[in-house]
Amino acid sequence: MPKSRASKARPAPSNAGKRPVLVENATDPPGVQVGLPQVPALYGLKPRKQYLPWTHVRERLSRARNYWICTARPDGRPHSIPVWGFFFDDTFYFGTGRSTRKARNLAHNPALSIHLDSGDDVVILEGTAKEVSESDKPTLAKLDSASREKYKMPLMTIPNETVLYAVRPRVVLAWTERGFPKDATRWQLNDAVPS
Repeated sequence: MPKSRASKARPAPSNAGKRPVLVENATDPPGVQVGLPQVPALYGLKPRKQYLPWTHVRERLSRARNYWICTARPDGRPHSIPVWGFFFDDTFYFGTGRSTRKARNLAHNPALSIHLDSGDDVVILEGTAKEVSESDKPTLAKLDSASREKYKMPLMTIPNETVLYAVRPRVVLAWTERGFPKDATRWQLNDAVPS
């Protein structure tokens, strides 16, 4: 695919419908399926020729400063809170104190959703949080470099007191207020976190 097309909306496969279909695109994560969000018919989503490109998700998640994470308490009640984080290698990373509500929730149930501040340019990621090992020096070095560049401070880690998480997207939803419903897009990915 020529570079000039990588940032444009990609054509939908001819069999596009309400279920995601496998799309071959060099900028996509391996095995990604793209299609319409799974919503009631009253939203007026119809199969179409183009969907938002995966580069839209990468750019929005990479440049965002704040992210909202939503976890579930052991009794099922939701917990939402903003965090700082990083998105690279198609994985979202964030950290927190091990004794925080979000860390305790994730220890009980690692499923979470992550979304950006904007309701005008929406990106919602669903996945499973996996702890980044303190011995994973290459990832920690990338995170420290990213923190220094993005937040102008080193990565804050305290052995046994803080925890870093990697979240490989399982499902991602995106749309823009201006383009809705014509640009509403759903990606389904393999949710395994790279080792």
